[in-house]
Amino acid sequence: MVDWAAFAQARSQLGANFVRILGYFHEDGVKSVARIEEAMRAGNAAALVLPAHTLKGEAHQFGAEPLADCAAAIEDIARHCVEHRYEPSEALKHVVELRPLFEATLALLEREANPLVERRPAFGRRPAV
Repeated sequence: MVDWAAFAQARSQLGANFVRILGYFHEDGVKSVARIEEAMRAGNAAALVLPAHTLKGEAHQFGAEPLADCAAAIEDIARHCVEHRYEPSEALKHVVELRPLFEATLALLEREANPLVERRPAFGRRPAV
């Protein structure tokens, strides 16, 4: 789900801003997914384009390639539908996959970004040496 080399590169490049930017990805991603779902329910191809484009770029930045690919598919279909004045029903499959993919990806990214999660021993057990 995540290209960890790309994730490490983003972490290195963003430095002290990494956690803050990942927080923005979380907030923006939640909003983008909701907007995509709303636009799909409304059959509004034009309203799919911007949130899908935004999610695609932000996911790509953190190495979340399957999420970026899903958002890119939605964006591409939506742009085609806008150009040809179709309803975006073709994007439904991707929109249905989007929320679970976003949530699973975000959980992985946030777990990896939090060094304390890995180091916390289970209750009642001694930490491995």
